[in-house]
Amino acid sequence: MPRVWMLVVSVAVLAALSAAAEPPKADFFVATDGNDAWSGRLAAPGAEKTDGPFASIDKARQAVRALKAAAPDRAAPIVVLIRGGFYELPATLTFTPEDSGTEKAPVVYQSYGSERPVLSGGVALRGWKVAGDGRWETTLDDVKRGAWTFSQLFVNDQRRSRPQLPKKGYRLIAGELPPSPQAAGKGHDRFTFAEGDIEPAWANLGDVEILAFHQWSASRMRIAAIDAAARAVSFTGRTRSDGWWGKFIKGHRYLAINVKEALAEPGEWYLDRPTGVLTYIPMPGEDPAKAAVIAPRLDCLVAFVGDGAARRWVTNVQLRGLTFAHTNWNLPPEGQSFPQAEIGLGSAIVAMGARGLVLDTCAVRHTGGYAAAFGPGCRHNRVENCELVDLGGGGIKIGHAAPGSWDDVGRQPEGEEALVSHHTIRNCLIAHGGRLHSAAVGVWVGHSPWNVIEHNDIVDFYYTGFSIGWVWGYGKSEAHHNDIGYNHVHTIGQGVLSDMGAIYTLGVSPGTRIHDNHFHDVRSFDYGGWGLYTDEGSTGIVMENNLVYRCSRGCFHQHYGRENIVRNNILAYGGEQQLQRTRTEEHISFFFERNVVLWDNESPLLGSNWKDDNFRNDYNVYWNAAGRPVTFPGGLTLADWQTTRRQDAHSLIADPMVVDPATGNWRLKAESPALKLGFTPFDYTRAGRKGPAVLTKDLPPVPRGFE
Repeated sequence: MPRVWMLVVSVAVLAALSAAAEPPKADFFVATDGNDAWSGRLAAPGAEKTDGPFASIDKARQAVRALKAAAPDRAAPIVVLIRGGFYELPATLTFTPEDSGTEKAPVVYQSYGSERPVLSGGVALRGWKVAGDGRWETTLDDVKRGAWTFSQLFVNDQRRSRPQLPKKGYRLIAGELPPSPQAAGKGHDRFTFAEGDIEPAWANLGDVEILAFHQWSASRMRIAAIDAAARAVSFTGRTRSDGWWGKFIKGHRYLAINVKEALAEPGEWYLDRPTGVLTYIPMPGEDPAKAAVIAPRLDCLVAFVGDGAARRWVTNVQLRGLTFAHTNWNLPPEGQSFPQAEIGLGSAIVAMGARGLVLDTCAVRHTGGYAAAFGPGCRHNRVENCELVDLGGGGIKIGHAAPGSWDDVGRQPEGEEALVSHHTIRNCLIAHGGRLHSAAVGVWVGHSPWNVIEHNDIVDFYYTGFSIGWVWGYGKSEAHHNDIGYNHVHTIGQGVLSDMGAIYTLGVSPGTRIHDNHFHDVRSFDYGGWGLYTDEGSTGIVMENNLVYRCSRGCFHQHYGRENIVRNNILAYGGEQQLQRTRTEEHISFFFERNVVLWDNESPLLGSNWKDDNFRNDYNVYWNAAGRPVTFPGGLTLADWQTTRRQDAHSLIADPMVVDPATGNWRLKAESPALKLGFTPFDYTRAGRKGPAVLTKDLPPVPRGFE
């Protein structure tokens, strides 16, 4: 087996199966050397090669249906064990209600012992020719005849890049233009550029992608025409808003991607669609005879599709110990411009009308969109102990599944049974996301209540870690009673997008708790870059026992909302301010109590708008470790703030006596004044995923993008 597929898993139950004296037992087996004409009852081909495992998982799915029909009262799991190896899926593996299990007899598709099967939506490319300059070339007939294209390539299990300009940094929009008549009042579809930044002579101009960054989103557009004299570019589609946040604003950044003339550096590749020629510049040491080069074909690898109209769900199907890899994504003819979170993207694993699903000890890697999504009618599904890495989009969506327009995405669920609820995302690594779609998030929860998201690591994204809720303002929202606890989120934003946070909330959300999390190193491009971010209409949310630090703008920001509770947190080392409030309202914005706020720069404690007194601050400890005076809006001292504004009556300006933040020891000394004010110590080391990242330990470093 090529080394690229030799993946390691240290899961006790799988290891025990592998080490047992007898081979694992199952109802059916699947292997790369199997045959769909065989019975599937043997783990390996027989000596005479007349019987053995199936060759495809879809054949095993059909066999499970037949087994269920023959034994409808079965009270034990139906198990399909899949041998290690590389499985090129010819089509999306689709499960319907007929493929369901029961609570007593779930249908389980699981890796065989410690072997690691890879279910791929890609194709292994061979037949390379090496040109005189060392470039590899191959001609893909399906591409040449227009039956296939792709925008990602993976070599030796690592994402490779299409050529872009500039090679480092960004280009800047030279000037705004009014939208064309067809886009007027709906969005924007053109701008001007500096001389030489966009060239009409570029090859295959319609395949060049202009990735323009707004504030919290980005638009990826196809070129329709270039007016060289006016230095103006127009696009085949438009952004999704005529407002300021959908404009191509002068000075905003953009990249030109998939420019054939820019193909120059090792690790870059270019697909010439008219000729079908794929050109790749190898990395040092790569050998065309040995390299595993994968190009994706399928947008979706696995789909669970219930019949919502008939109230027939896909139930009790489990995927265990499997790796899903290589999903395709291509820019639509009109380009792509989603206003927020890239939630209109598809996913490698999609569920609609599915209940009681389990994804356990699985890996999803090398995607064009999100890793997994749970849409209308989905309830009581679990994703546990999984590793979702190298994602073109984000990690997991709860509340929306299939690709669709912004209008489709924004609609609330129709009917009680369509409501998405009661999902568990636990002990997962969600890392290296947004590689194509920078505005994608780690975990997105839309119109969905009663979800538990705990003990996960979210690492290396360009936008928000968690996004919870999908109503801007005080209208009806279904995003209530969500529990987000014991998660570790860090290295997000990374200076690419703005208006983002480690966790971002929207709308009326009673019963929602955000607690015992460890959030740090949140860095926006412009405004934003917060740790705890209660945005428009956030209401009834409790944020407590969170450790938050090194956020480029501030550790807590409320745009506007009602009666949120922010208590017993350690908030440290904000950038522009430590705490921010944007809008005054007639009701109480929040209760900010028993928190430790620590910083060491010149920024103020309170930033933006504290003009009214419709908030309640008390029993907090504030400290500037640089020795600078701590003042309040208007230059008030704490005593003046307490007297004239009647805030922070019991709060102190005092050293909270954190043991050693520089080495990551955030515990408070026994004599800390915060403890005397009622601060309750919490164990921040409990946050995050338990156990090492073992499923993807052989994954080479994931290339960074956008910065």
